[in-house]
Amino acid sequence: MLLNCDLGESYGPWTMGLDAEVMPHIDQANVACGFHGGDPLTIRKTLALAARHGVIIGAHPAYPDLVGFGRRPMNLSADEIIANLHYQVAALEGMAHSQGLELSHVKPHGALYNDMMANQEVRAAIMEAVASYHRPLDLMLQATPEAEQHRAEAENFGIRLQFEAFADRCYDDDGRLLSRSRPGAVHERQRMLEQVQQLQRDGTVTTVSGRVLPMQADTLCVHGDNLEGVQAIQAIRALVNGD
Repeated sequence: MLLNCDLGESYGPWTMGLDAEVMPHIDQANVACGFHGGDPLTIRKTLALAARHGVIIGAHPAYPDLVGFGRRPMNLSADEIIANLHYQVAALEGMAHSQGLELSHVKPHGALYNDMMANQEVRAAIMEAVASYHRPLDLMLQATPEAEQHRAEAENFGIRLQFEAFADRCYDDDGRLLSRSRPGAVHERQRMLEQVQQLQRDGTVTTVSGRVLPMQADTLCVHGDNLEGVQAIQAIRALVNGD
């Protein structure tokens, strides 16, 4: 499994995440495009950092919600979703090209990601946005028991999916992430490493009630918002590499 992380989300004097510390340990950087975080200088620096470490670059577009960090749902039409994604992805791609870099994939952020997973109309609009972009890009979305349905939807649009699992989040019995409002939604270090090992070895996760669900993932989402998170990523990297 590859390791992916959402980066480049700082804005002006406000710092989000420890990007320089995280970048050496991941395979894929999902770079904010300015709508929830990521001012132009931050984006430029993040791309340069990814290039230095040979990290694959993806676009991390969001609802136009800078104040809410892209975490508030918005009732956009399909045309608005497509236009918003094209605008953000094209901006990031242009900055990447200026450094001799190519985009690999698109991973929606925050509420847009959640709405994509819960609402077929939103998901279809995002898939259409990726499909109608001027060149092929993969779409990253959550691995769930509905993965085959999502793959069939993507095939209808002629796009390829990358399924992601989460290292530090507990899963509910329906295969979705346990709400952060419930106890145990975020794993402590040891449980997180056990989940990573289980995903890698068995292609399964153990849910909040003890059920074992199949969970085939191409990439594993990790978070480096603080020093403890960076240390966790280092431990996950060693585990995935078999060190």
